[in-house]
Amino acid sequence: MMMATISAGLVKELRDKTGAGMMDCKKALKETNADIEEAIDWLRTKGLAAAAKKSGRVASEGLVGIASKGTKGSIIEVNSETDFVSRNGEFQSLVRNVAEVTLDTAGDISEISGSIYPETQRTVQEEITHQIATIGENISLRRAQTLSVTNGIIATYVHSALAEGLGKIGVLLALESEGDRKKLASLGKQLAMHVAAARPEWISKDDVSADDQERERKVLREQASDTGKTPDIIEKMVDGRMRKFYEEVCLLEQTYVIDNETKISKVLEGAIKDIGAEIAIKGFICYGLGEGIVKEASDFAAEVAATAGA
Repeated sequence: MMMATISAGLVKELRDKTGAGMMDCKKALKETNADIEEAIDWLRTKGLAAAAKKSGRVASEGLVGIASKGTKGSIIEVNSETDFVSRNGEFQSLVRNVAEVTLDTAGDISEISGSIYPETQRTVQEEITHQIATIGENISLRRAQTLSVTNGIIATYVHSALAEGLGKIGVLLALESEGDRKKLASLGKQLAMHVAAARPEWISKDDVSADDQERERKVLREQASDTGKTPDIIEKMVDGRMRKFYEEVCLLEQTYVIDNETKISKVLEGAIKDIGAEIAIKGFICYGLGEGIVKEASDFAAEVAATAGA
């Protein structure tokens, strides 16, 4: 097998995703033939990765917008070049209106872009182009999704909202139930707040794919092998650490951030007794502004020094 080329860009990408040092990243890529996902796991095995996320969370600018109507909710992210624009009234109206338009779609960007923008004869994309000319900054609709239930509610939460339904972190959470809507709404709001704080990846252990479970087991098994324990003891150690893994990434296994002691599954059981009807979490979506966008960082002091030297 030919050794893959390890470029500076690939090393930077791995550093952004893990927080590991440059030389460690180079070694990890060399050991894994430049497979970045395997390199992440290699660094984690060695205890060198600061984070296990598949993408960095470097902030971009703009707003996350949320809208809901009946049993359906939408969430979008619209990016701008500067944070200043997120406080612009026209930009906020744009995000709010596009979130409303998204309610009538399946969350597909091309479908949203071609939809008619409220109170104009323009499409959403044409309105964005118009706002770019008006505001003077590049603006883009980056992503969008919708959630719906047959019976129940779509709870929404925006952390540190700049205006109603607009902020840097937004959550949709779907609760399916025939129970009291007012009590469901109260429960949904608190669960959505929890999602914003705890960032689960799945609802339950059953939702974690076999591949994701085996990948985690492989990392944990290699970490445990360094202890020198026997294979049967190592497997018991891995089982224990997998329980911890589920508690970190599965909503129902997480500890409720509101009281910091009750499992979400127990919170749900208590709510079912209170409401007198079954409750199922059918889905959740959490957007953090700029997730996965890596912006080039410029050294302003170095630029000034270089200019002065020239």
